[in-house]
Amino acid sequence: MTQKPVLGRWVIGFIVTSILLFASYTWLTLHWSYSSGERAGYVQKFSHKGWLCKTWEGELAMVSMPGTLSEKFQFSVNDDAVSDKINKNLGKRVSLTYEQHVGVPSTCFAETQYFVTDVRVVE
Repeated sequence: MTQKPVLGRWVIGFIVTSILLFASYTWLTLHWSYSSGERAGYVQKFSHKGWLCKTWEGELAMVSMPGTLSEKFQFSVNDDAVSDKINKNLGKRVSLTYEQHVGVPSTCFAETQYFVTDVRVVE
């Protein structure tokens, strides 16, 4: 008779501990950046997408020299103010300031590792 309550408490404790560890890991990966930097180019694709968790996802065409193929930089935006700045400057050469977050456990937060934190027009 005494085995059932002890086993039940152990299972509940294990589940609560697992949830807390997962939440802590998720918080850490979203608030600690692996790297940061800037990339310049033209935003050629920018959309608000997702089934449950809507995020802004975009693609920056980086052209190093006229007449050459552009390299594409895929990025995500979680801040509505930053997404508004990008939308207002579509078609212009911009510089995106980003942070790379490695190990984010779900694509619900973003489809890429690169989170844009600021935008400025270059030229």
